[in-house]
Amino acid sequence: MASTREQFKAANARGAAAIARGPVARAARYDSRRGLIVITLEGGCEFSFPAALAEGLASAPRSKLAKIKVSPNGLGLHWPLLDADLYVPALIEGAFGSRRWMQQIGKLGGSSRSAAKTKASRANGKRGGRPREARRHSADHRT
Repeated sequence: MASTREQFKAANARGAAAIARGPVARAARYDSRRGLIVITLEGGCEFSFPAALAEGLASAPRSKLAKIKVSPNGLGLHWPLLDADLYVPALIEGAFGSRRWMQQIGKLGGSSRSAAKTKASRANGKRGGRPREARRHSADHRT
């Protein structure tokens, strides 16, 4: 499909607006000691996240995580050895991949175990289990 001149101009305008809104990456590196991807933003601030959270990086070896390229406009990160790409503004908003990937991450969080969760579960069990929602008794819901 051929792009028209108007479509090209519109795409450039959207790109310029995204750069103006920021955030824009100036550099990125992998901190192997902590397992973090560290992004240095245009204003000098740094944003980091665990590599294991990001789609395409989760099971990657350290050696392949270390080679990161920042796109010329600063909006994207690319791992050439993994063929993985991430969008900087989305990362900062907490989106580490596709909707499906984020759903998988959410399921993992719900299945995690901690001392606090165990304690709360035991306390609920002593009181007869998880509290039930109060049922509404209105004329609309009677059968």
